[in-house]
Parts: sequence; C-alpha cells; structure tokens
Amino acid sequence: MKPEELELPEGESLQPSPIPEKGTRVTLRLPTRHNPKLHQLVELINADDEVYALWECANVNAVDRLGMSDHGPVHVRIVANIALRIHRLLVNAGVVPNLVRDHELEPEDAEVVTVLAALTHDLGMSIHRIDHEQFSLFVSQGKLTEWLSQVYPIREATIIRSEILHAIISHRSGGKPLTLEGGIVRVADALDMSKGRSRIPFEAGQINIHSLSAAAVDKVEILPGTDKPIHISITMSNSAGIFQVDELLREKLKGSGLEPYMEVEASIEGEAEKKLVQLVRF
Repeated sequence: MKPEELELPEGESLQPSPIPEKGTRVTLRLPTRHNPKLHQLVELINADDEVYALWECANVNAVDRLGMSDHGPVHVRIVANIALRIHRLLVNAGVVPNLVRDHELEPEDAEVVTVLAALTHDLGMSIHRIDHEQFSLFVSQGKLTEWLSQVYPIREATIIRSEILHAIISHRSGGKPLTLEGGIVRVADALDMSKGRSRIPFEAGQINIHSLSAAAVDKVEILPGTDKPIHISITMSNSAGIFQVDELLREKLKGSGLEPYMEVEASIEGEAEKKLVQLVRF
C-alpha cells in the first residue's frame, strides 16, 4: 500500500470535533478510494437514517442523561479513522488480518470488518450504558445483514458479519479479542481520548479524574514506528492525563493482541504546573 493511502481524507483529523447541534448531520469521511467495497458500504451507511438515529439516541443516553463524553456520530467517525489507520499500518508492516488468515478472504475485506465494527461498536448505548457492548450485538445484527447483503454473496457476508460482531463484543472491559481486527477496534476506541471529548462533562461541572484527565490530553498521533510498526504519540498539558494513558489506554492495549506491534509515548508540554511526570513509555 502506498504511503498516501495511510492518510486521512483531506481536511479530516483524528482530533475530536464538537458534538453537532441536534438536527445537524455528521457525514462519515474515510480514505476508502482504494477499497471499492468499503467505499460502497460507507456510502450506504451515510445514507442510512436509521443508524444515524441510533447514534443520536446513544448520545442522548451518554451525554444528556449520564453526563459522559460523546458516544455518537463524531465518536464513531474518529474511531473508524483511527482503526483504519492502525489497520493499514499493521498490514504495511506485514501483519496478516485474521479474516485473511482464517477465512481466506481478501485484505480489503478485513478493512471492512475493522471499519464497520468501529462504526457499530457503541450502538447498544442507544439502550443503556450498562451492558451496552452486548446490546450492540443485536442492535447491529440487522443493519450489518442489510448493508453487507448489498455488497457480498451470502457466505462472505455471513463470515464478515460474524467477525464484526466478535470485534464489537471484544471492545468491552475485560474483552479478549481473538482477531487482529477486534484488537484494533478495542485500542482505537481508547485512543479517542483528547480533550474535545471531555468538554461536556468537564464544563457541566463534573470535576473528577475522568473529566480532568481527558481535559489534559491535547493531541493523539498514530505514526509509523521504528522498533515496532506503530508509534502512538500523546501530548498532554497536565500530569492528570496520565490516568487516560495508564488506566484506560494501557488496559485496552493489554490483551488486545496488539502489544507486539505498538509503542506508546506520552509527554507533557507547557509550564502551567509543577510537572510530576515528564515522559511515559510502554
């Protein structure tokens, strides 16, 4: 894969955008031009009013009712872009996705698993935060069947759907992904951590380690690594961000299967505090 195929669409960023006002629709933008099937599926999803309504319902529960960070269309767009970038960096480094290894489907089909799992992993939040990963399975099942049947024959669509559902359930706390694709989605979800996602609970007055730590993360970059295929660079403005890195990201990375392929470096910039930590690596 050429280096430019690892880039995001023009104007897109891995950093959060503000949650849109109700009635304002967010369009999914991913670098899909070299994968016609993925491109077709993203177009189908962009035109799907039902799934967009489910993302909005997930955000009502998460943001309006629970005072949590964004779990709606902005979140899933960020996670899908992060996941696809990690996926392509790993494949470029010679890592074989499980859909290719175990089912002998094409590398482009493995990208479909990763992206669609990223886009549907939180649909269960439309029902409840508790057990939302399990709820996401049956909320997603019908939509995945509908979308995939327009692109794939029955056998391939069934295999891809099963692998997507596995990746969805594996993103939960304590989840144990059995596939590369599932591990990617699990880690990509944790990497949507910078301060744009924390402003709602923080500005609403919820001052706790979760809101403070997320507000301290300024930037997350996913780069080609030297010792390992992927280098995650996290820039913080305050030591409180260590909670996001150590307690959340490290826990998601642990058991994901991506540990041999990923290095994480978090650093603090600025002089706004007495720095307790200068640099964290794992």
